[in-house]
Amino acid sequence: MLGTHIPRRARRGLAKALVAGTTLAALATAAPAEASTSSATVGGAQVTCTSRLPGLAGRLSKDIADALHGRQGASALALYDRPTATSCTYKADATFDSASVVKVTVLGALLRLAMEEHRSLTPHEVDLTTAMITKSDNDATSALWRQIGPKGIQHFLTLAGMRDTVAGPKGYWGRTQITASDELKLLRLLTSDNSVLDRNTRAYALGLMNRVVPDQRWGVSAGAPGSATVHLKNGWLPRATKGWRVHSIGAFTGGGHEYGIVVLSHGNRSMHDGIATIEGAARIINRDLTPPTVPTAS
Repeated sequence: MLGTHIPRRARRGLAKALVAGTTLAALATAAPAEASTSSATVGGAQVTCTSRLPGLAGRLSKDIADALHGRQGASALALYDRPTATSCTYKADATFDSASVVKVTVLGALLRLAMEEHRSLTPHEVDLTTAMITKSDNDATSALWRQIGPKGIQHFLTLAGMRDTVAGPKGYWGRTQITASDELKLLRLLTSDNSVLDRNTRAYALGLMNRVVPDQRWGVSAGAPGSATVHLKNGWLPRATKGWRVHSIGAFTGGGHEYGIVVLSHGNRSMHDGIATIEGAARIINRDLTPPTVPTAS
């Protein structure tokens, strides 16, 4: 358990998110009982969205397809919005080298291990996890990857239902194979009650993702409503084949918001190109999921 290591701000943020979630759940029950589904084609594949809010599925599927049209390389996307029972997928089962977004999985595996051992994180583990998530420190990640071990990583993946995620070979955590679908499962796990991670561990993880250093606050946070608390992790990795891998995952809570976005990409000519693809999609998603009266960040 991690109560002694959770900042007061993180506890307050999670409490607000839970209160907001209760309110949003009530709103969702008032929505139409029947969900509608809509699709749009881009790059020979379908962007498919389902929503209980009239018109939202069609708007999102078209806008996401327009945002991804003509972008270089390959991308995949998944999102959920709890209050409107909305979900969207685009090539969500395609596999990508994880780069640094796997660090959230490493954090989850460590937190689960500590829960099973009925202990708090050690001061050293707190230092390592903080560096790994807020600064994307690779040395800290390698140390935790070795500590948890392949069995510990797989144990967490199994519990989380992330069946398509395959841990990187021989300690190469950045080459873990991930899908947008599995990454969205991880975001859902971090933002809802479940038997895998308790309230305190989720608050700790979300608190770290909310404290990412300023120069890494790009990606799915683009266009996020100013009233939302953003929990973010990005990844980037150039390789000889398939160019730059550039990914972003994020959960948005508080202020009446309860949704998550995953955008993965590879085959980018540069890191900048990958960021542009992600942020182009993120801006329209954040816009479509946010009432027009709520101010948005640039």
